[in-house]
Amino acid sequence: MADRDKEIELLKGEIRRLREEIARLTPPLETLLKIRRYYVYKRKPAEMPLLPEDRFIDKYYNLLGHYSFRLFIRDVIKFQDAFSVEDVTRYTAGDVTKHYISILKEMRLVESSGGLYRLVKRPVRSFGPTLEWFVSGIFEREFVTEALWGLRFKRRNVGGDYDVIAKLNGGIIYIEVKSSPPKQVYQSEISAFYNRVEDLSPEIAIFFMDTELRMKDKIVLMFEEELDHRGLNPEVIRMEKELFHISNRIFIINAKGGIENNIEKVIRWHLLYNK
Repeated sequence: MADRDKEIELLKGEIRRLREEIARLTPPLETLLKIRRYYVYKRKPAEMPLLPEDRFIDKYYNLLGHYSFRLFIRDVIKFQDAFSVEDVTRYTAGDVTKHYISILKEMRLVESSGGLYRLVKRPVRSFGPTLEWFVSGIFEREFVTEALWGLRFKRRNVGGDYDVIAKLNGGIIYIEVKSSPPKQVYQSEISAFYNRVEDLSPEIAIFFMDTELRMKDKIVLMFEEELDHRGLNPEVIRMEKELFHISNRIFIINAKGGIENNIEKVIRWHLLYNK
């Protein structure tokens, strides 16, 4: 077993080396965007992510890989002015919540206040920018490729922020990142996503929702409605579980099974069926 684990680690290292080499041999992400006449005039949204000091960034990034920690952070932001352990224990056991709070205190993101806790830097409007930062980090750290987040472009017919854009070999991946549950997503947001996809024309477009709830019940239905409204014929097809694709290019995914794992499945599927 030890030899097998060692071999797996060696293979992972070789894959990382090859990805780094491919990244060096292909144009920078901003160049790929300029080729499509996309000129960045704003990076990162007006509201900044909830991040610790640089010395804690790696630990914080790894914690954000856990769905329970992301749910916990959402509640911390919700009750940011004053919260108890019970306020932020909706989705985790009490002991786990206390451990998470102690970590945030160590990172100087949270402080004690009159028997309760509060965020040190307030106000934080939403978890969205933090999630965008994390998804961008997945591409940079795990897929060893360039990624930008919270982008706005000059003189485009389609407005709004592009949550995350990453490089895939010599192409582009666009990811719409939703931190809210399906019940808070509206048809207009699906339409705006499609407008950006049509304008940018990325090799892969991903509509990602940070939930473990079913996508078929509402989100897929809204995509089907959008396709019908635009007079488009492609079906929304299930890849597996709650992962779906449209013409092997547009993908709808949730967080069940891990964000990194699901993005990897999307990339693999696209490469397999778009030879």
